[in-house]
Amino acid sequence: MSETKSKQATTDMTTGSPAKLICLFALPLLAGNVLQQLYNMVDSIVVGNFVGDAALAAVGTGFPVIFMLVSLFMGLGAGATVMISQFYGAGDRENLRKTIGTIYNAMLVGAVPLTVAGVLLAGPLLRLMNVPADAYGMARVYVMVVFAGVVGNMGYNVNSGILQGLGNSKTPLLFLAIACVINIALDLLFVAVFGWGVAGVALATIIAQFSSWIFGIFYINRHYPELAVRPFQWNFDKSLFLRALKLGVPSGIQQALFSIGVMVLQTLINRYDTAFIAGFQAANKLDTFGFMPVQSFAIAVTTYVGQNIGAGKMERVNKGLRSALVMSVAVNLVVAILFVPLGPFCMRLFTQDPAVIAAGCAYLDRIMPF
Repeated sequence: MSETKSKQATTDMTTGSPAKLICLFALPLLAGNVLQQLYNMVDSIVVGNFVGDAALAAVGTGFPVIFMLVSLFMGLGAGATVMISQFYGAGDRENLRKTIGTIYNAMLVGAVPLTVAGVLLAGPLLRLMNVPADAYGMARVYVMVVFAGVVGNMGYNVNSGILQGLGNSKTPLLFLAIACVINIALDLLFVAVFGWGVAGVALATIIAQFSSWIFGIFYINRHYPELAVRPFQWNFDKSLFLRALKLGVPSGIQQALFSIGVMVLQTLINRYDTAFIAGFQAANKLDTFGFMPVQSFAIAVTTYVGQNIGAGKMERVNKGLRSALVMSVAVNLVVAILFVPLGPFCMRLFTQDPAVIAAGCAYLDRIMPF
């Protein structure tokens, strides 16, 4: 495909109304975040209904461990997104290509120690979190299997970061939709039909992520041939890598600290019975839905600011930040008002156990208003 055609799939955020640009860019991101959370929730819904409360607690307990260990690499991806948006805004195609090649090679090399660390540390970290005996074995299996295929998750996030930096927030939604459909189908097949339990939902997750990653590579190479991804050709620029680290490590540390906080909270929750833990895990996933609009505006602003800095239009940066702040506050008020009365209905998606539902609603009633 021609370069002209690839530009049609991107958004130039250096001209036009900041509020409109950020809102339109954020909407596909919000839909993608919903799919991402649905993708994660399906595992919990399937094991909660077909295996039991201990399995629901196991899947939920394992997630903070996974998130903590991949946070620094996610930060590197965030740094790359900023660089890509700046180079795109400045029209610097050469550094665009170099940045994509550098980040891809860093991801592939980094996936090896991350996989090893995740598999080896799964047990010790879960024990440190006081996971109950009836959920520990399943939680350990879930974390180990997911880390065995963590490269698919990392690859998807790198592909999404590349496209978002170019101003394309719609195509990552397609990647997620593919992964979500595959994950739901395989969850039901592996758990409801084959009876593989928690190992089945973990295997379904990594197959879906890997499929989405590979599809993303083909898409980028077809629609953006001038920026083609070639994962196994060594194309590494040390200066660009260090710049991505400088931009991304603070974000990675922030996310890692957040996940450590969740793990500490989870350690306290794990002192209670399995029903209480399962209720907390289900409600926590619903709480994540409430935070999605802010996440979407944040990613949209990252691309908006990057492009305008690259184009040297600093006066537009402040306008965009103010617009995003106002929209975020307004949406959060609406979300908080809706979620509390809908809590019991939403909890029944995960389980019909009254004790689990009561624990989840107690959490939602206290956290959502804030």
